[in-house]
Amino acid sequence: MQNDEWPSVEHIALADGSGLCTFLMIQLKAVNKIVRSGTEDLTILSDVSLEIPEGQFVALTGASGSGKSTLLGLIAGLDAPSSGTITIDGDEITRMSEDDLAEIRSAKIGFVFQSFHLIPSLTAFENVLIPMEIRGLKNGRDRAAELLRDVDLTDRGHHYPAELSGGEQQRVAIARAFANEPKILLADEPTGNLDSKNGRHIFELMTELHKQRAVTLVLVTHDHALAAEAQRQIVLRDGLVESDEFNRRDAETQRTSDQISIG
Repeated sequence: MQNDEWPSVEHIALADGSGLCTFLMIQLKAVNKIVRSGTEDLTILSDVSLEIPEGQFVALTGASGSGKSTLLGLIAGLDAPSSGTITIDGDEITRMSEDDLAEIRSAKIGFVFQSFHLIPSLTAFENVLIPMEIRGLKNGRDRAAELLRDVDLTDRGHHYPAELSGGEQQRVAIARAFANEPKILLADEPTGNLDSKNGRHIFELMTELHKQRAVTLVLVTHDHALAAEAQRQIVLRDGLVESDEFNRRDAETQRTSDQISIG
């Protein structure tokens, strides 16, 4: 094997207890975010360090103003930390140019917002297609049709966002987020503007696509029931990581794997 075939230093292998290794998809080291508010500095995030392996489903929770959306924006490269480093799939993005950050987002990150952010002048099909056209990917139209089929909107592709319900618009947004086959899906309160029935459907759809496509999923949510279904839950409080725990099922699976490997 040639040296350039080995993972970069930041692409650290983690033992998962089963004798297999996964790689860190997201890594934050001592990340701080401070903004100016009037005559004072306001600390949004304080010394946040996190490691999220490839393919993991993480729920990010905490009270309003705890820093959840800010943290998600930093991971996406939509904002820069005041200090600290952020590494995405082996690439440190902290000091990247805007053009390089845009390329990382386009190639590796899908984003689902609470307010959908669909382009109103484009149909549902065109909204899903446009990220692939921007990247010049082949067979974009076939993939857009496949993604709309995955979210059960085959018959609604020719409709404009204003002609779709909130739940349908969010399903289009999810299809669009998966257009460029991202390694990471970031979802900021994707069920927040939906009723409980549609919210549950969107959550199940998103997590099913996460499993099928093996993406790393980071979900910001106020819904404790949804957060409890994640593999791991990180709670922020006043810009600090208050707790970082696996859910009971995954913790038990981890202990069992550790016991088997020791035995």
